[in-house]
Amino acid sequence: MATYGKIVLSGSTDGRGILVDDDATAGKLIHTGPSVAADYDEIWIYAANYDSSDRKLTIEWGSAAAGDIIESTITTEAGLVLVIPGLILKGNASTALEVRAFAATTSSIQLFGFVNRIDAA
Repeated sequence: MATYGKIVLSGSTDGRGILVDDDATAGKLIHTGPSVAADYDEIWIYAANYDSSDRKLTIEWGSAAAGDIIESTITTEAGLVLVIPGLILKGNASTALEVRAFAATTSSIQLFGFVNRIDAA
């Protein structure tokens, strides 16, 4: 039977925000997916832009390859904006997949979120 648990993003300290202080690939490590092939991570990420201008955010979803890039413009002082709405990363026994992020301007965006880890074994 599958088990389910809510965990913090692995790049977070005690569930606190993760400052996106990189401005190019490979971005800031936000979360490392599971390393067990039978596990799945359902990932929810919210962005907050506390700068005085709108800022572009790039999420590298599992890799920095063209098909794995998610881009968003985060409006200034808009509060928490959902940027990853429960997308799934499957466990990879050889190399765990990573979620990384960078922004057009460093240290203007923070990411918050959580992971629902599902053990399908």
